Amino acid sequence: MTNTTDIIRTHNDQFRQGHGSIQGMITITSGIAALLEQHGSDPLTIIRTVQTFDTFTEENDPHGEHDFGAFEAFGQKCFWKIDLYNQTLDAFTPDPTDPQRTHRVLTIMLASEY
Repeated sequence: MTNTTDIIRTHNDQFRQGHGSIQGMITITSGIAALLEQHGSDPLTIIRTVQTFDTFTEENDPHGEHDFGAFEAFGQKCFWKIDLYNQTLDAFTPDPTDPQRTHRVLTIMLASEY
């Protein structure tokens, strides 16, 4: 890894794909929860979709950090977004390349909730 973007992208991918070496948490919005309930589906269905997402383009990933994606679930357009916070989750991280100082929050939402 040669630059900040490469490091952030690698850490985001490791976290999103569930490798366990990068700390963080996954949240789903009330819209996603309602969609899952309406279809009798488990949250893992949506989480697996996000984990396997690999269609990054210049348009949906302009900074090359793999911190955003869009997909469809049950006929609804959905987004996921990774934000990088400090350890107390009260501000953005001072060093997004340092996993000891960065806590990732992956939010999965309906596009209409963005």
